[in-house]
Amino acid sequence: MSQLEGKTAIVTGASRGIGRAIAIELARAGAKVALVYQNNEAKAQAVAEEIAALPGTAIIVKANVGVSAEARAMVKRVADEFGRLDILVNNAGITRDTSIKKMTDEQWEEVIQTNLNGYFYCMSAAIPFMTEQKSGRIINISSMNGQVAAFGQANYSASKGGIIALTKTAALELARSGITVNTVSPGFTDTDMFSEVPEKIQEQIKGRIPLGRFGKPEEIAKAVVFLAADADYITGQQINVNGGAFM
Repeated sequence: MSQLEGKTAIVTGASRGIGRAIAIELARAGAKVALVYQNNEAKAQAVAEEIAALPGTAIIVKANVGVSAEARAMVKRVADEFGRLDILVNNAGITRDTSIKKMTDEQWEEVIQTNLNGYFYCMSAAIPFMTEQKSGRIINISSMNGQVAAFGQANYSASKGGIIALTKTAALELARSGITVNTVSPGFTDTDMFSEVPEKIQEQIKGRIPLGRFGKPEEIAKAVVFLAADADYITGQQINVNGGAFM
């Protein structure tokens, strides 16, 4: 029997990068997965087809998690369709990088709305279903840049640091309901988003990583599967997957 046979999961931002890898690994472990996307239906459908070929079960759901009504409706739809909700992986995130002195209110608010408020909306919508089951796993994807200073990322870093604090408080409040809440904080990971960083800067960054390379999305995904499947006595914790770049 697979580790997560009979379990259901929501993965936000599942059409590409780390979210895609997480969704595939959860499905490989036996979970039915809802792939939440905002814009690119074709990419989300491609991930669903990859999962079907495993074989596995996946559905795609369109939602802007930064909009409360959309996030909450998405969670309810998935729980109703699957009949239960065991795992929520909050992963959807955006960047609007610039220095603080140049950052507009809109750039600040857009990142906070998606990266932090969106996590809260999805969590608070999932909690009643998990409480009724007396079990659940909430896994929030933060970032090493929520732990260390990152020039030009005040909005992103604030959102990711906020996720870490939100996770700890939620873990404390939900423990008696049988719900664990943990964070995975990736370092620099080889995704299409990171590929937009100029090659010269990438080489400088790589030189500061003790393991001498960038992470792979699948390595983040394995940490998520561990928390979902095998971490019954772990809550309020943070798993850093960063090659030693932050210790």
